[in-house]
Amino acid sequence: MNKRIVFLDYVRVVACFLVMLVHSSEVFYGAETPSGLVGYHSYLANESNRLWVAIFDGGSRICVPLFMIVSAFLLAPMKEDQTMGGFYRKRLRRILPPLVFFLLLYTFLPLAWGGMTLEQSLADLKHLPWNFPSMAGHLWFMYPLIGLYLIIPVVSPWLRQASAKDERIFIGLFAFSTFIPFIRRFISEEIWGEAFWNGFHTFWYVSGYLGYLVLAHYIRTHLDWDRAKRIRIGVPCLLAGSLFSIWAFWTKAVPGVLIDTPTVEWAWEFCTPNVLLATFGAFLLFTCIRKEESPALVRDVSGLTYGMYLMHMFFLTFWSGVLIGQGSVADPAVPVYLAIPLTAILTYVSAALTTKLISFLPGSEWLVGVPVRKAKA
Repeated sequence: MNKRIVFLDYVRVVACFLVMLVHSSEVFYGAETPSGLVGYHSYLANESNRLWVAIFDGGSRICVPLFMIVSAFLLAPMKEDQTMGGFYRKRLRRILPPLVFFLLLYTFLPLAWGGMTLEQSLADLKHLPWNFPSMAGHLWFMYPLIGLYLIIPVVSPWLRQASAKDERIFIGLFAFSTFIPFIRRFISEEIWGEAFWNGFHTFWYVSGYLGYLVLAHYIRTHLDWDRAKRIRIGVPCLLAGSLFSIWAFWTKAVPGVLIDTPTVEWAWEFCTPNVLLATFGAFLLFTCIRKEESPALVRDVSGLTYGMYLMHMFFLTFWSGVLIGQGSVADPAVPVYLAIPLTAILTYVSAALTTKLISFLPGSEWLVGVPVRKAKA
């Protein structure tokens, strides 16, 4: 049995909370959408919402890359004696049944409390083979994660024999590609061969979440910095990347104006240089955790995070409504600087307790992933 990597438990626990902090923030700038998450348009009611959304949401954008890095850290390269088919069966068997279960829940369960119409549910059902339903925008993450699983067997032979220099070259190309969203926004929408008949630019194959996969392998295999150096570099990287993300939103989010979401979130894509920098810094700091064993609570919650992620929007919608109360996002019952983190905390606890209870049911691995009592690092 592989030895448990303790610091990854902490990464999962924190990253899962940051996901919920992001979505709790979206309540305060999303124009009306079926899921309660931000759609194509955003609206900031006042300066207070502008500030606190920028801080809480902008400071939490490392959540998705951290989960990608955890998966890559554990799975890439795949074992030499494992076949591509065997790898796919094992990984997809673990994540697909719970995903399908919750895709159906988000399609039909809101009917029980009038959260959507039957017409919308049936439309979502027809759409399921192609994408997530309207009430489950957060499940977008599962599709690129599956894509990462699909590419791991392809890049594994190279990772096993690549030198540190080889991997640094690739990471450098990936880092350059993270500027492409900025180039598209400020210079040209079509770059380096893109046209209406070709969507694949020069750096297409070295961009995206594959870069985080190689970065994870490089940190695990080639990075020999001691704890002091990791802290000395990790802290400024995390702060600089996060502060840029906060500033970027704050400058574009004009209160009282309906704005296209890509405009206010121009630096919030997960493969942008600021998010990459902050993620690298955060992960370096997590690697400084050198405990022999995780505390029982951390280990337990770490095993619950997949189920928590899948179900959390049901709880988040409820708790945000409670904290906003009879007021509105412009004037909630609880001040916005408390409402956002409290929504995330209450959602986190509710999802953890529910996932834990479900994990005791026979066959719970088909509903919320591997049962907690059987979870492995």
